[in-house]
Amino acid sequence: MIVPVVMAGGSGTRLWPMSRSLYPKQFLSLVNDATMLQDTCRRLDGLDTAQPMIICGEEHRFTVAEQMRAFGLHADSKIVLEPAGRNTAPAVALAALKSLQDDESDPLLLILAADHVMTDIDAFQDAVKKATEHAKAGKLVTFGIIPTGPETGYGYIRQGDMVGDAYQIAEFVEKPDQDTAEKYLSGGNYVWNSGMFMFRASRYVEELRKYRPDILQACEASVENATVDVDFVRPDKEAFLLCPDESIDYAVMEPLCSAVNSTAAVVVPLDCGWSDVGSWSALWDVSTKDDNGNALYGDVIAHNTSNSYIRTDSKLVATVGLDNVIVVESDDAIMVASKDHVQDVKKIVEQLKLTDRSEAQLHRKVYRPWGFYDSIDHGDRFQVKRIVVKPGGKLSLQMHHHRAEHWIVVSGTAEVTRGDEVFLVSENESTYIPLGVTHRLANPGAIPLEMIEVQSGSYLGEDDIVRFEDTYGRN
Repeated sequence: MIVPVVMAGGSGTRLWPMSRSLYPKQFLSLVNDATMLQDTCRRLDGLDTAQPMIICGEEHRFTVAEQMRAFGLHADSKIVLEPAGRNTAPAVALAALKSLQDDESDPLLLILAADHVMTDIDAFQDAVKKATEHAKAGKLVTFGIIPTGPETGYGYIRQGDMVGDAYQIAEFVEKPDQDTAEKYLSGGNYVWNSGMFMFRASRYVEELRKYRPDILQACEASVENATVDVDFVRPDKEAFLLCPDESIDYAVMEPLCSAVNSTAAVVVPLDCGWSDVGSWSALWDVSTKDDNGNALYGDVIAHNTSNSYIRTDSKLVATVGLDNVIVVESDDAIMVASKDHVQDVKKIVEQLKLTDRSEAQLHRKVYRPWGFYDSIDHGDRFQVKRIVVKPGGKLSLQMHHHRAEHWIVVSGTAEVTRGDEVFLVSENESTYIPLGVTHRLANPGAIPLEMIEVQSGSYLGEDDIVRFEDTYGRN
C-alpha cells in the first residue's frame, strides 16, 4: 500500500496578496474550483493508495481539517502537526516514523507538495507506478521534471546511467545562472528537481540513521511522546526543537548518491505540465488564456491589454493599454507588478512585516474552525464584522477586557451564552454583550448562522480574548 504524505507547510509570500502566512497558497483555489491541497489529493484518484497523511503547522490545522472534510476525508486521514518549521528531512521523518507505528507492513511513502500544479494527471500516475517498482526494491526514488526551458529558479538533477525505466542520480546541482541553465537544457541529461519522492518508510529511516542520526533521534523522541487531539497528531515539541533544519536532498539524497556507482537512489523522469507555482508569472504560465494572452479571473474588463494576469476577488478591475503585467485585487490590498519582476513581491511582504501590518498574515476574511468572520469596517473605537457560523459550530466561552459587543442576527438562529443566561436569538433580533461578561455564540440549527457584530471599546485587537473553554482545543 502507498501512503501519500502531503507537505502542506509554507507561507507562499511570492503570491501575495492572495497568499498570506496564515492562509497561504496551498489553501487557495488558484487554478480551478479546488484548492491546491485538494487538487494534490484529487490527482491520486485511480492509484492504489491509502488516505493521505498531511504534514502542516499548528496555525493551519483547522484549515487543513476543514478542506479534507470538504474533500470527503475525515476519520481515516491523519494530520501531523509539525511543532516548528525544520525543512523537509525532519518533516518526512515524522511521517515515516508515524507510518511505521501505524502499519507494521512498512508502507511505501509518496512524498508530495501541496502547492504543485500538474496538467497531465495520467503522466503523473504513470511515473508513480514506475517509481513504485523501484521503491519496492528498496531504492529511494525522486521525480525529475523534464525541462521546458532554461529555468534558473529550480535546482537540477544530472541523470546518470539507466536503471530499468529510471536513471541513476549522478549529481544534484543548485539553481543555475542563465548561461548554465541553457547548457543543462541543451545537454539533455538534466531534469528539474521536483522535491517529490517515493521510498519505503524503513529505508528512509535507515538512511537517515546512517547520515543524519541527530535528525532521526530528535524525531524518534518527538513521535514517541506524541499526543492525539481529535484529527491531529501532535509530536512532542520540546524534542522536535532539538532537530536541525535540513532538506531531504542535503540530509539523505546527496550523500547517498555520492557513493561510487550507487544505484540506491534513482530519478524517474516526469513530463506532466508541472509547476511549483512559485510566482505570479508561473501561475500565468499554467492558466487558461484568451486570444490576447491574458489570464483573467473575476470581474475584469481588459482593453488593449495583452500577456497579463489579472485577478479580482470583489471589485471591478479595468485595464487599458497594458502588456506583461500582473494585477491582483484582494479584499484589502491591490498589487500591480511587471511580470518580469514578480520574484520581488516577497520584498513587499518583508516591508509589511517590518511595519507589523496585518496584511502580511491575514486576509480581511479570516477562517476559523467554526466558520469565518469578515472585517467590514473599523474606526478608532469601533469595528464591524460579518460572522458566519456553520451548523453545529461553537465559538469559545470567552471574555474581553476592553470591548463590548452588539450582535444582530441576519439569518439562522444563534444560541447565546451571556453570564449565567443561555437563550436563542432569531433572525432580525439582537443582543448586547457588556464588557467583562463571559459569553459564547453557537449555531444549533441546520443552516449557517449569519450575523453582524459591532465591537466598541478602547482596544479591539484579536488578542483581547480570554478563553475559558473551547471545543477546538484553543484554550
